[in-house]
Amino acid sequence: MNTIVLIIVSLVIVAILLIVGILYAIQKKRDKDIKQQLENLEIEKNKIDSTPIIPELSKIESYLNNEKLESMYNNWKDRLDVIRTNQIPKITDMLLEADYSLSKMDYKSAVYKIAKLEMEIYKVKTNSDFLLNEIKEITGSEERNRGIITKLKSIYRDLYQKFSTSKDGYGDLANSVELQFENIAKHFEQFEVIMEKNEYTEVTSIIKTIDEMLKHMTVVVEEIPSIVLLVTSILPKKIKEVQVEYEKLKKQGFPLDYLNIEYNIKEAYAKMNDIMERGKVLNLEDSLFELKVLSDYFDSVFTDYEKEKVDRSTYDEVKEHFSKKLDKNNKLMDEILSQMDEIKTVYSLSSEDVQSLYTIKDELDALTNDYKILMSHTGNNTFAFSKLIREIENLSLKLSNIEERVDIILDSIGSMKEDEIRARQQLEEIKLILKDSKYKIREYNLPIIPKNYFVELNEAQVAIKEIIKELDKKPITIDVLNTRVDTARDLVLKLYNTTKEMMKTAMFAEMAIVYGNRYRTESEDLDKYLTYAERLFYKGEYQKSLELSINSLNKIEKGIYDKLLNLYATKKEVS
Repeated sequence: MNTIVLIIVSLVIVAILLIVGILYAIQKKRDKDIKQQLENLEIEKNKIDSTPIIPELSKIESYLNNEKLESMYNNWKDRLDVIRTNQIPKITDMLLEADYSLSKMDYKSAVYKIAKLEMEIYKVKTNSDFLLNEIKEITGSEERNRGIITKLKSIYRDLYQKFSTSKDGYGDLANSVELQFENIAKHFEQFEVIMEKNEYTEVTSIIKTIDEMLKHMTVVVEEIPSIVLLVTSILPKKIKEVQVEYEKLKKQGFPLDYLNIEYNIKEAYAKMNDIMERGKVLNLEDSLFELKVLSDYFDSVFTDYEKEKVDRSTYDEVKEHFSKKLDKNNKLMDEILSQMDEIKTVYSLSSEDVQSLYTIKDELDALTNDYKILMSHTGNNTFAFSKLIREIENLSLKLSNIEERVDIILDSIGSMKEDEIRARQQLEEIKLILKDSKYKIREYNLPIIPKNYFVELNEAQVAIKEIIKELDKKPITIDVLNTRVDTARDLVLKLYNTTKEMMKTAMFAEMAIVYGNRYRTESEDLDKYLTYAERLFYKGEYQKSLELSINSLNKIEKGIYDKLLNLYATKKEVS
């Protein structure tokens, strides 16, 4: 039993000794760490104390030749005195206090004082570094500023050389540019004067001024030749061409008042004069942009001229065709009404059919009156031909409607033989196909309808008219009538197929161009091909436009034809 007790007591003693040893080691480690922190802080304090502020200040003493610099010098000296006589001694006292707390093993107090000491050292170090940088800003300014001014002089020489070699291109603005270069040269001289007087506080502003002036002169030297060329040569030439063509077209009876050419030319000269006046004081803000806008405008005027010429030609063709058609229908209605008593005798017409004929006659008379009013507007050159085309197209639609109604009524007159009835029915079917073809061509606003379309349309219409002639004959030759019907049906179906194929090709070509626009910025070749495809499209060469667009797009996106074909099919289903 005594042995067990002895063993237990021994173990307790060993445990106590072990715990004491561990606590002692922890205390020694903490003591060592805190001492190391104090040593590091002592090093930081010594670094602050050894900051070369005094040598830098001594350099300033040789520059003290103006009140502003002397005031700055005195301020720096006062701040240095505060650092050396107040702040650094305070750090020394705080180091001693922390060391004393450590010696008393008051670790909590020591750690707290070290934290405050670190903050104080950081604050003093920041003040010291900031003060040193302020002083060095002056002591090192000569070398730094001369380096900057050397680069600026190099830029000045390059700009002046560029200006001198092409001085003629600056026109009346050359003197203003020359004076500005002289002004910049005076600022360089002012810099040297300031440096000789050691007025370093003024150097920054003069360098900034020179830099800003040179940046402005870079724009001036770059843009003024283009501005002068546009104002003195390119734009006046374009304006002259626009004026000459304007007067020529006006004499030919083209209604161009809606373009406001004379007013826009007056405003263009006013804008050009304003730009040149501003250019004399080197104010070029938006000048080049405004001149390019003017140039683009006068280029577009020629496009308007050409469109008006095309519209006039189109209008003349449509007008001639409509006039003949209107005269023919007026004669036809006069002849029908003059024979109304005979027709009533020969054929059993209903009162509704007779009344419809008189109604159609009234509508035809109203249409004739509208056409006379349109001719008066054409003669006084009031409206653009594009508007006149729309008006006469509306009249043509009304006339077509009247023709169809007349045909329907005439088809119902009398009792017809079986072949004659069949011929009249087929005639209506052919007309519906023709009408559908006309509607289809209007569904899509084609820029140009190819001439071959009008040839086929005319052939189909002539063939239909031949059927009508045979039906109007008494007696009717059935063999000839059947031949006319077969011929007209073939021609109209051919026109219908041509219309569908042309519409499909045009829509597909436009879709390919629109789809390709997303790649224009990525490929210059694609942009060029698409631009040419657009030109072909607006010339009515839709097949060539489509082939060019698809071939050029296929180089960037393989399988584009099938993709566009799917898009076209989807678009047709939606519509």
